[in-house]
This record gives sequence, C-alpha cells and structure tokens, in this order.
Amino acid sequence: MSLVLADPPGPRGRRRILVASLVAAALLIALVVLAMLRLADKGQLDPELWQVFSDEPELRTLLWEGLLDTLRAAATGMVLAVAVGTALAFARLSRRRFVRGPATAVVEVLRGLPLLMLIFFAYLGLPELGVNLTAFWALVIGLTAYNGAVLSEIFRAGILSIDRGQTEAAEALGLRGTQIFTLIQFPQAVRRMSPTLVSQLVTLLKDTSLGFVIGYTELLRQGRSAVEFLGGRYALPIYTTLAVIYIIVNGTLSLLARWLERRQSARADGPARAPGDTSMGDTPAELVP
Repeated sequence: MSLVLADPPGPRGRRRILVASLVAAALLIALVVLAMLRLADKGQLDPELWQVFSDEPELRTLLWEGLLDTLRAAATGMVLAVAVGTALAFARLSRRRFVRGPATAVVEVLRGLPLLMLIFFAYLGLPELGVNLTAFWALVIGLTAYNGAVLSEIFRAGILSIDRGQTEAAEALGLRGTQIFTLIQFPQAVRRMSPTLVSQLVTLLKDTSLGFVIGYTELLRQGRSAVEFLGGRYALPIYTTLAVIYIIVNGTLSLLARWLERRQSARADGPARAPGDTSMGDTPAELVP
C-alpha cells in the first residue's frame, strides 16, 4: 500500500509550476549573464589569462601532483576509516557493556568534534606526546578518526537492518558472535550500505582540502601556491579549474554511488518470473521427495 501525502496537481497547478520554473530559470540565466559581463569589464575573461595552462607547463604539473596527493590521502583515509569503523561497529554491537560503553563514548566524541580540530590535534598535539607525524599522516589520522566514527554508525545501521532470523539461525548452528558478524552480518551490511559508503568517500575526498592548513600539498594548496606565484589576476582561471576538477572527481564517485544503489535495488527486487516458472531454482512441491 502506498501512502499519498498530497493529490497530484491539476492542469492549473501544472501551469503555475511551469511558469514558476521558467521564471526561476530566466532569473538564473540573467544572474549568470550579469556575472559574466562584470567579469568581462574587469578583464577576467581575456583569452591570455585562460591560456596560462598552455603557457605554463609547470602549472599543469603542479596541479597534477596536487590531485595525486589529494587522491592518495583520500584513499588511505578511507581504507583506514573502514577498518576503524568496522571495529567500532563491532564493539558497539557487543553484548558486553564494558566493550559497548567505551566504544559508544569514542564514537560520540569523534562525531562531535570538528574535523579541523582533529587534524590540528594530530599535527600539533601528538608531537607534544612524542609522536612526530608528517602533514600527510596528520591529515590521514584526522580523516580516519572522524570518518571512522561516521562509518561505524553506517555499518551499525546496516547490520541492525538485517533480519534477526539470520542471526538466530547462525546461533542455532553454533556460530560464535565473531563468526556471525564477519561471515553473515558485515558482508550483507556492506552490500546494503555501499551507496552510502561511496557518498561518504565523496565527503572525505572534499575534506582533504583542509590539509592546506597544516601545509599538506593537496590540490587546493597547490592551486593557491600557483596563484601566489603567478599573481592574483590568474586567480579566477586557476580556482575555476580546481572547481571543475573537484566536480569531475566527485561527480564520478556520485555516479558510482547511484549505479551501486540501482544495482542493489535490482538485486533486492529480483527478476520477475511467470507463475509456475521454476527456472530460478524453485522446486515444485510434487518433486520434493
């Protein structure tokens, strides 16, 4: 049974929606045109400014290295965050209070702290405790701590969404809690949460831009260094290019998330079968010995 919250709009309502959409689109186009005219008046659209990427091969190399460093930090942070998130999710689902309680406290603290504060703590606080880190590992530790706490909640929600009967059946077969988690619950939770995991990777990738505050040479810092070296008049072409790069990379990951979501939905629904069709492995009752 589907829940209908409102009646669909009638002919007059659809006309009003169409008019409102056209007006909004016209206003948006007018704002874009106005912005372009203002930029042209200030000389920001001169071809010589936008030829800087062809005139300065070192700029292309600088941005490419920044993109690689961004992807390296994001990939390392995500792998470690998945490991931390898995451990915290397992601990939060433990039946032992002395395990579940501290894990819950750690998750709530890490989720409640700003990511930038965690990065500063790793870069400035840990050396005071005798742990010296490079900017790369300070950024990775901050990303791992914050996103590990977030992923633990994603994993826990995915595990709790699994039918309780599977866990009870596994317990009836004599499987231990660790075996149930690693063999039954966690693999299914990962499959169900894969679109959300990819979406979190998009967030983590964007958060690597915070590395510029500790001197890590990620994409945004490399672009800022290029602007400082070439001059402020090149700020618009360089930062626009950075924005396009981020949009392409994050857009690709978002498309991957939607593809995984459609695939999971199709797998959950299953292929449609005609009545009496036993090609999918169903055995007619009269053939069961």
